[in-house]
Amino acid sequence: MANLNVQFVKQMVETGVAAVEIKNVNFWYGAKQALHDISLDIPEKQVTAFIGPSGCGKSTLLRCLNRMNDFIDGVRIEGQFIIEGQDIYAPKTDVIEVRRRIGMVFQKSNPLAKSIYENVVYGLRIAGIRDKATLDEAFERSLKSAALWDEVKDQPHASGLSLSGGQQQRLCIARAIAIEPEIVLMDEPCSALDPIATQKIEELIHDLKSRFTIVMVTHNLQQAARASDRTAFFWLGKLIEYSRTEELFTNPQTKHTEDYVTGRFG
Repeated sequence: MANLNVQFVKQMVETGVAAVEIKNVNFWYGAKQALHDISLDIPEKQVTAFIGPSGCGKSTLLRCLNRMNDFIDGVRIEGQFIIEGQDIYAPKTDVIEVRRRIGMVFQKSNPLAKSIYENVVYGLRIAGIRDKATLDEAFERSLKSAALWDEVKDQPHASGLSLSGGQQQRLCIARAIAIEPEIVLMDEPCSALDPIATQKIEELIHDLKSRFTIVMVTHNLQQAARASDRTAFFWLGKLIEYSRTEELFTNPQTKHTEDYVTGRFG
């Protein structure tokens, strides 16, 4: 693993700054340790995929990035998550501001029981923005960015719940990016979608990385290979391997990674 770390550092220098630095992270649910000494840098304006079997810690780590695990009783965390020089777990951190800077798209689309318009501008309203021109501009910009504008522009007051599953997920992406976060987290964003809707989401992810750093959890190895620039493989709460996606899938550096990506287990 030492050689992998050296190789990775060289890649980071070549490709630019890290959006997130994760340093020596350990995490517990009560007495059960779910993450063991995780360290990795997530590069800016690329797609980083977390892969591994169920229960390996990938979603736990993802939710650490915007402190979603704070809502769970009995959790404990050690280590650092550094964004623009700030440890987001430091005392006196403004957690609301952290979540504004780091958007989240969940496994199951979760539109609000509101109109399409109100779904998209919800975060802006929460932030105190009331100017209609500003809201209208964000509504159109976000739906265009989410490749949904042409499908819903004539029905902004229709319920978000009236859309198809794939449209609802793109609506949730539009809501997440309307507040212009720096980072967008996606937890299995296509697991409930059919292949056509999945393809649209993957194309959308590719387009969005020019503006946002994207971190996604996926069980779908083909999706990780298609959609991500870098991939991290987790097993039993440990980071086994992390490198450029093409290298991890075509030239894995550990037998464990090779067995997983070739389907021998998982």
